[in-house]
Amino acid sequence: MPALADTLTSSRKRHALELFAGLPREYDRMGAILSFGQDPRWRRALIDAVAPASGARILDVACGTGLVSFALACRAQCHVLGLDQSEQMLTRARTQLANSPQLAGRVQFIRGEAERLAFADATFDALTFTYLLRYVDDPLLTMRELARVLRPGGRIAMVEFGVPPVAPLRALWRAYTRVGLPLLGRLVSPAWREVGSFLGPNIEGFHRRQPDLPALWRAAGLRDVRMRRLSFGAGLVLSGVRDGAGAA
Repeated sequence: MPALADTLTSSRKRHALELFAGLPREYDRMGAILSFGQDPRWRRALIDAVAPASGARILDVACGTGLVSFALACRAQCHVLGLDQSEQMLTRARTQLANSPQLAGRVQFIRGEAERLAFADATFDALTFTYLLRYVDDPLLTMRELARVLRPGGRIAMVEFGVPPVAPLRALWRAYTRVGLPLLGRLVSPAWREVGSFLGPNIEGFHRRQPDLPALWRAAGLRDVRMRRLSFGAGLVLSGVRDGAGAA
């Protein structure tokens, strides 16, 4: 397997790393504020969708500061491995883990890439990922790699930003993401202003390129794929099961 630094070659991935490098300390709080409290709600729906079981081994990809990893471990007596490509995010996650002795031995964080997972086939009982596919160069190949490390019959779930499908709500969403987010971010820091300016166009561009996410999942070897629209479509939770025959 190539070294991680050798694989981070695309402008999309480099930009993502640079964009979020200075944000981990305020990431959880600002995510809740800028989404009007919806981001925590979407993450809870993600955890409901994957339904962690006691004793399960779960991979949480693009774990960031560990919000979903910690919530999974608190929901059930499972073992969670959080993986992210940002060392800054992982440092924040490990700091918070050190302050949660009740989770010692059940949660761990490592650096890695979703496109190249250093695990054998069918290693995990369940898998989650958060706001990932907008930052990878080939969403289908990434989904196949995620499905590969999931055992047949194992559940997988993700949360992602959506675009409201109804025209009046979509217009309000666009106004907020184009004007409101940058203004609110500017009140916090230049880094958050940049994130606020980036998100709206990035989200819409992703959904133009990937208009049918359930079909993408099915092409990756997943079945029983369900998509739930939350907050009038501004949040999406997808879930599915790895097919018994394995990923395509």
